[in-house]
Amino acid sequence: MSSPEDIRMPSSFPEIGNRSSDVVAAATYRLTDKQYHRAAAYGVPEEVEAGQVLFELGDSNTDLLLCRTASLEAVHAPGGAVFLRYGPSQFAGELNLFTGQTRALAIRAGAAGVVDRIDPESFRRLMGRESDLGDVFLRAALATRRLLRRGAAQDLRIIGAAGSGRGLALRTFLNRQGVAHAWLDPASPEAVATMAAAGLSPADLPAAVTDRAVLRSISTGTLSEHLGLSYRRTGRAVNDLVVVGAGPAGLAAAVYGSSEGLATVLLDAVATGGQAATSARIENFLGFPFGLSGADLTARAAVQALKFGAQIATPCGVTTLRPGAELHTITLADGTDIRTRAVVIATGAEYRSLPLDRWDEFTGAGIYYAATDLEAQSVAGLPVAVIGGANSAGQAALQLSQYAESVTLLVRGPELGAAMSSYLVDRIRAEPAITVRTGTEVSALHGPDRLTAISVRNEKDSERLECAGLFCFIGAVPATSWLTGVALDPDGFVLTDRQLDGDRLPLETSVPGIFAAGDVRSGSMKRVAAAVGEGSSAVRSVHQALARHTQLSRS
Repeated sequence: MSSPEDIRMPSSFPEIGNRSSDVVAAATYRLTDKQYHRAAAYGVPEEVEAGQVLFELGDSNTDLLLCRTASLEAVHAPGGAVFLRYGPSQFAGELNLFTGQTRALAIRAGAAGVVDRIDPESFRRLMGRESDLGDVFLRAALATRRLLRRGAAQDLRIIGAAGSGRGLALRTFLNRQGVAHAWLDPASPEAVATMAAAGLSPADLPAAVTDRAVLRSISTGTLSEHLGLSYRRTGRAVNDLVVVGAGPAGLAAAVYGSSEGLATVLLDAVATGGQAATSARIENFLGFPFGLSGADLTARAAVQALKFGAQIATPCGVTTLRPGAELHTITLADGTDIRTRAVVIATGAEYRSLPLDRWDEFTGAGIYYAATDLEAQSVAGLPVAVIGGANSAGQAALQLSQYAESVTLLVRGPELGAAMSSYLVDRIRAEPAITVRTGTEVSALHGPDRLTAISVRNEKDSERLECAGLFCFIGAVPATSWLTGVALDPDGFVLTDRQLDGDRLPLETSVPGIFAAGDVRSGSMKRVAAAVGEGSSAVRSVHQALARHTQLSRS
């Protein structure tokens, strides 16, 4: 995942370029006298001695240290070479200031003197009141993370087959979370030496090795726990808002909720970003005329949510939601209960795909789940195919026929009209650019770096077709199997506001104080921009619901 290091900063702050010197300058930014005094007002002065270890590698401590007269050194391991040096008016802090994960660097005093220590609670106050300083600390932390990821000597080493199912899940998780690590192929000399030194056997893989621990047969869950990314109690008995699902809708709800003063927790069973993070390029998102990757977009949103004080925990599966008259209880997979005054359900929906080799590789590069003008224009004058036999597939075929050279509609069933409205069937049969093939399915995908052809087969034979775009409309499965007590439509999507009886707030479900946004909601547009809009709109309804409850309590 590309880290969001290019967030805009005040003009006085050095931009992070590609040169290592630029990144180091950003990571070791020197505060002005006024900036230092403003920041130090949130901390407590502390005398340190030369060589004193203030933070160990892997510590869960997330204090920020400002150098008043002392100097500090960041190292990968006790007694190791210096990674970064901080002198007077500089500060030592990693991205764990915002994420709460364990430390990737140890900090020791290089020279005796005084530091100002800002604890997490005070740091949150600083972030809320001193936005310009908050931007400085955030940018420096991101620069430090970039240096860690560039470094050859990473503390966290993962040994495993990168192409295996578990390996792919781990790499996706680490990259989306921006965790600095080195991935070692089991056959490489470095991996062999590391395994021998750590006492690992092939049966222990995938494994994680740090200077403090050796983790055998790791999963994303155990690694998340080790890194401090799993859910940690905030010390609050009750949260204002819990958002379940960290795709665009959930991230938007977390950003707006936390920025507007709500104590917000964001949970996701996999990693931040949702399905949007897998998109190679999003070109129709407002404000990005040249497009950006889904990973970039959602990573920036996650940093925004952290900046405003949201707590993000991943992977963090939710097993049940128990609605209440005043408070709702969310139970995590490990049995932890989280009590909250409001909930936004943003768990999304997974579009059904075909079990074909290279499907994921071609998604966004020839395989699409929508046929708007944007997608249609990308295949203008080229042959395309549509998979599906319901109305959505028929409508897509007609839309694409206005742009593409030819459209092949592939229907697995024996009849076109079995699940499609008759008016669509008539229009499709009357359109010369559309060829209908019933009893046919896709058997293989072809192309170098994007889709160029497909193989199709029926009961009698198979053949290869040129295909610049394969549009898949075989349905979507909402992630609502964990939900109880909330009304769903026949397909399992969450019903909201006007779809229900009674007076409901916008995006409110059948349970007061519980809302749904994004692809999980019945009737949603299934677009990133729409999901972001719904996530932010849901927070307005959350405020109204909390105010409504307060009024009822007083009456």
